[in-house]
Amino acid sequence: MDGLAFYAFAYLAAAVFAVIVSQRLGLGTVVGYIAAGVIIGPVLQVSTAGSDYLEQFSEFGIVMMLFLIGLEIDPQMVWKLRAKLLGLGGLQVAATIGVITVVGTAIGFTWQQSLLFGFIGALSSTAIVLQTLEEKGMLESDGGRASFAVLLFQDFAVIPMLACIPLMAAAGNAAPAGHGSTLIQHLPGWASALLTLAAVAFVVIAGQYLSRPIFRLIALLRLREIFTAMALLLVVAIALLMSAVGLSPALGAFLGGVVLANSEFKHELQNDVEPFKGLLLGLFFMTIGAKIDLGILRDNWLVIFAATLALATIKVVVLLPLAWTFKVRTAAGWLFALGLAQAGEFGFVLLSIGQERQILTGQIASIAILVITMGMILTPALFAIYARIAILIDNRQGQNEADQPDEGTIIIAGVGRFGQIVNRMLLANGHKTVILDYRADVVDDIRRFGIKSFFGDASRPDLLESAGLSKADLLIVAIDDRDRATEIVSHARQQNPNIRIIARAYDRLHHYELLDAGADHIVRELFGSSVEAAGLALQSLGMHPYEVEKRKSIFVDEDVAGLNRMAPLVDQSTRVSDNPTFIAGFKDIGRVIESAMRGERTTYEEIVRRGWSPPELGESHSPPIHTTRAPPAGTEP
Repeated sequence: MDGLAFYAFAYLAAAVFAVIVSQRLGLGTVVGYIAAGVIIGPVLQVSTAGSDYLEQFSEFGIVMMLFLIGLEIDPQMVWKLRAKLLGLGGLQVAATIGVITVVGTAIGFTWQQSLLFGFIGALSSTAIVLQTLEEKGMLESDGGRASFAVLLFQDFAVIPMLACIPLMAAAGNAAPAGHGSTLIQHLPGWASALLTLAAVAFVVIAGQYLSRPIFRLIALLRLREIFTAMALLLVVAIALLMSAVGLSPALGAFLGGVVLANSEFKHELQNDVEPFKGLLLGLFFMTIGAKIDLGILRDNWLVIFAATLALATIKVVVLLPLAWTFKVRTAAGWLFALGLAQAGEFGFVLLSIGQERQILTGQIASIAILVITMGMILTPALFAIYARIAILIDNRQGQNEADQPDEGTIIIAGVGRFGQIVNRMLLANGHKTVILDYRADVVDDIRRFGIKSFFGDASRPDLLESAGLSKADLLIVAIDDRDRATEIVSHARQQNPNIRIIARAYDRLHHYELLDAGADHIVRELFGSSVEAAGLALQSLGMHPYEVEKRKSIFVDEDVAGLNRMAPLVDQSTRVSDNPTFIAGFKDIGRVIESAMRGERTTYEEIVRRGWSPPELGESHSPPIHTTRAPPAGTEP
């Protein structure tokens, strides 16, 4: 069997199967695409006719990735992270490159090969690390923020790395390989330099003054599909121009993205290019996997395993002291070091260019590909090691003396946007609070305003005890981590049965979890602001302000009463959308609210006769207003 349809089927089927399996195993999509390439290449021996053309086509995924990275550059964000971005990120990249280059040269590689390995080792997997941090709720922690800053710097550092590889190849007298001749190939040095600078200047000027009017015209004409075509045309045109003057297409695309980063069409460009980037980037990783020689894996498995562990060890040795130097403390430092201990997706790009420029042989490149892949596969294990280290640090060392909180009668767990407002209100009314938060920079900022706050994870029992949980009158759980919030409420209720607990709920279902855990009052995080917005909407539609306030009050009263009445219908083992009784009750509550808005009591009295009576005051802790953010299917705030 042959032909375009067969090859398309083979690539797509392998990608779908391998990526789903890889994602389910927690290994990420990159490992899945590489595995798909192994399946269609070395394993099934699918014909590779036209593979050179396919590989060139797939490289546009890298070009589009750099274009999107350029679009993402926000000067305000870069300035805010400048200390960790330039200091921590810059030192990490420079130190890792230096150590790996020295080690590589010492064991017999050329300096060009060793430096290329240093480039690869200095990078980490942005996709895997950020996804894992977000899933574990650690992206806003000290270690998570430091990791994000370093990953962002690594993305920037790829640009000079791409520019250095052709110079390294020329220094090694390697014949530069390419996809065709360039305009500067037969020009004198001064002329080629001028032409190159002119090409870069044209990209900047055209991106600023030529592309915007075209995008604006297309937007006015509402030609949605032509906007997408223009976005792709822009990326391809920049790639062709850069290739024509001997520069990296990815470098040109990055520059074009930076120029358009402040454009009013930024988000539309991102949405249009992202799907193509994902598919082409997946195709690129599949071509990388198809190049893997399973015989090399079989014959060199010990070398590959040792190199993977050596790379992880070198990066931890470099990252951990840097973390401590930049005050990324204790367990957060281990999260930072272990989380970034693998090589990243851009390593495959650098390997591909290095092999194309004849810096690496095919066998060395295959071994390096396997080392990068093994590092990605081991990333979940590294996060598991961090979890064990964090527990040991908590158990053996506890908090530093400077971070031991004073005892207080009011404890606030979490001082983000939600907790800060609560704290300000209490302070304005003469109350003293003890604040606990796991983000050291937030704690330091709040202390500058003279507010007592202490670094630490409020879900740790020993920290709560140090803050005076056993004697406190009130605990306010203001963190936005659903599981940790429930855990804190449960522990506090067990340790101090008399304490009053006010908790922030993620959604309607989380409200019931917190109620079971022992919270006295539960506030659904977006409920109040959502009701306020709805009131403004009614007023904008012509309703009198007095009538708006009256209807807002009715809605809140009926919704809270309905929330209490529906508590017995919740089944934690069944999804809300699969619970017909809960759905029926939810619809009844909607009918009650509609009737109340019209001043009718019939529907409410009918439901009460069927048994929908609110619980007695002594039956449970009475929650007032409760709210959610993005509820699961079948629920609302």
